[in-house]
Amino acid sequence: MRGFRAPDVTIGRLAEYLRALNSMDLAGHPPRFISSHELGPLVGVTSAQVRKDLALFGEFGKQGVGYDAANLRRELQQILNADRRINVGLAGVGELGDALLRYNIRRAAQDREYPFVMAAAFDTNPKKIGTTVDGVTPVYNVLDMPEVTRQKDLEIGIITVPASVAQSVADSLVKGGIRAILNFAPTKLTVREDVRVRYADVSLELLCLGYYLGPRRVRPDGGGPATG
Repeated sequence: MRGFRAPDVTIGRLAEYLRALNSMDLAGHPPRFISSHELGPLVGVTSAQVRKDLALFGEFGKQGVGYDAANLRRELQQILNADRRINVGLAGVGELGDALLRYNIRRAAQDREYPFVMAAAFDTNPKKIGTTVDGVTPVYNVLDMPEVTRQKDLEIGIITVPASVAQSVADSLVKGGIRAILNFAPTKLTVREDVRVRYADVSLELLCLGYYLGPRRVRPDGGGPATG
């Protein structure tokens, strides 16, 4: 079943199922079973959607019993390649990049099963090149990105550089062998078909949330928003 490419929205839900299972205590005997009726509400979907998503990858549960939660967790880890270490490189050690590096470094230190290793970072600032973040992640010159990407066997790249240089950074990552990119720069990237890009644009998401605040009420005298 792994030969096909599942829809992105399905993969997103699988990641949420795994996160929900990771938050549970699955140790002990007898094994903990969880039904689609229990798992669905934990991630905000119907039980039918849970069953449909999981059925794309095999038969994991038993009718009337549910899913062996520990086994389902292992299966989801394998599907998402979260059952092994994944080396990650980050380009742009500014405020956002530095925060992301430190967050993931601490997650890995606190959780032995956290799969993402922040193996390298890249920047143009001479004061940062040659240093390490939290004593763990070395910072390299962005000009050395393709070579370091290959040497460090990086599989995922994170881009936290200005939009004006994001495409050139993406090109360098792909040249080094990267096939998956998480882009925080507010711009669309052009990459080969076999390279997957996901976007995390905070300012865009805030704009979208602004819509749900509803229309701004203005006082009749035009002196500003009404408060009553």
